[in-house]
Amino acid sequence: MEFLNPTTAPKPCLPRTHFLKAPLLHCPFKLTTFSPHTSQIHRRSFRQPPLSLSVTTTCGLKTPQDSKKSKNESNNITKQIILSEGGPPPLVEKSGDAAGGEEAPVKSGGGTGVMGLVKRLPRRVLSVLSYLPLAIGEMFAIAGLMALGTFIDQGEAPDFYFDKYPESNPVLGIFTWRWVLTLGFDHMFTSPIFLSLLALLGASLMACTYTTQIPLVKVARRWNFMQSSEAIHKLGFSDSLPRASVQDLGVVLMGAGYEVFLKGPSLYAFKGLAGRFAPIGVHLAMLLIMVGGTLSASGSFKGTVMVPQGLNFVIGDVMRPIGFLSTPTESFNTEVHVNKFYMNYYDSGEVSQFYTDLSLLDLDGKEVLRKTISVNNPLRYGGITIYQTDWSISALQVLKDNEGPFNLAMAPLKINGDKKLYGSFLPIGDVNAPNVKGISMLARDLQSIVLYDQEGKFAGVRRPSSKLPIEIDGNKIVIVDAIGSSGLDLKTDPGVPVVYAGFGALMLTTCISFLSHSQIWALQDGTAVIVGGKTNRAKGEFPEEMNRLLDRVPELVNSSLSRQSDNTVG
Repeated sequence: MEFLNPTTAPKPCLPRTHFLKAPLLHCPFKLTTFSPHTSQIHRRSFRQPPLSLSVTTTCGLKTPQDSKKSKNESNNITKQIILSEGGPPPLVEKSGDAAGGEEAPVKSGGGTGVMGLVKRLPRRVLSVLSYLPLAIGEMFAIAGLMALGTFIDQGEAPDFYFDKYPESNPVLGIFTWRWVLTLGFDHMFTSPIFLSLLALLGASLMACTYTTQIPLVKVARRWNFMQSSEAIHKLGFSDSLPRASVQDLGVVLMGAGYEVFLKGPSLYAFKGLAGRFAPIGVHLAMLLIMVGGTLSASGSFKGTVMVPQGLNFVIGDVMRPIGFLSTPTESFNTEVHVNKFYMNYYDSGEVSQFYTDLSLLDLDGKEVLRKTISVNNPLRYGGITIYQTDWSISALQVLKDNEGPFNLAMAPLKINGDKKLYGSFLPIGDVNAPNVKGISMLARDLQSIVLYDQEGKFAGVRRPSSKLPIEIDGNKIVIVDAIGSSGLDLKTDPGVPVVYAGFGALMLTTCISFLSHSQIWALQDGTAVIVGGKTNRAKGEFPEEMNRLLDRVPELVNSSLSRQSDNTVG
């Protein structure tokens, strides 16, 4: 194999080359114009055929030898092209120190071995994570676990699951308490499986954003001008204006809300770029929702307390952490005082609503907030929310023969149905006797108290607010008051603002994503304007919009057309 060597004379290779043997044609350049029939600028109502330009060029063929002879007269050809029968030498690179060294062949292709694998690994991982069927499968798996979490009672003691999912009678033949406790389904939304799927879905969203959405936005933001009519005709929509100006087209497009850019005879216009950014916003909104949900599941506190009227409790004493990110705040030192508990009733006597008047006290005992809460009207303070969820009757204040008042504790009694019933007992006589007898008192709510004598016979009904005495077995009884207890649920949820922000952003970006990103290119070709465009949405309406815009472009006639033709010839 022979190599190119500048020190040796090349072999003659022109005899192997065949040139066209034909006389040179010397013809002048001819431009055929047209004579307009009108001399006014008017609106185009229909498209006219493009101008007919007949062009004849003079062609000459020069050999490298001729160019070499005229090198002193013209500098058009500066180097001689040499054709060789030999193949090109292999690529080489110098290695070693600056003084010189042996030549080593250049490695072709990508890296091999461990380093090549390390370089290719991120791309492969991104390609796998951004695979759409994988993301859809992740979402279905998360939805299935969420549905399973609503079916399985959450946060119960292990004995509860032993009894409900025994190994002797497994659900569907296989599901027992071992599945629940081993996989963490008793706290589904903080279980490793659920959090891992959320993390995997988040990684898929970020990979899709990085590999697909961001490159699309970069391409959409680039101002690219087309320099050939063939490229414009390949677009989804294309048309030509036989006698028009690209500047007039730009004015019309600007009036339609397009951003217009001109560069010589080329035009580029676009609108609806926000529609290209919207998918990125949708992905970020979904990430916010998942981050907020994870923060709520793993960083919250919960607590439940039943507090009688007039008593206090400290928030930190009743709160328990939910996940590994749960961190108490200064608000946990706040003391809550139940000022009053009362109810409203329907005409039928059923409870319609119950209220609790609460005061929040700091470490110095100073009231920092006071509010009356009810169902669906909670109290919020320092990231803590206190909900009104339940009620009970804690005690009765009773006068016996004008002595007292005595506080008699009320205990809940089990009855069929969802009705509540509370009872108490006032002993009469020797309380240390083996068979103590007394007066029984029952109450369904705070409105009225039903009394029974020592034999269990009905004695009467009294309202606590009436203060009317009743005579039972020679004892004068007065019901002074019925003291209620407020059932409160306390909760901290640091992820709620993040989830709300995510859903708000998701709704906004979803609406923005329906905006069409339309692009238009135009090229001034003599007196004609070649126009083309495309859009990512509303592909059926885009041609109609383009036709309406092109109909508004003024038509060039008479002197304007002559100047345009002169510019083309020049």
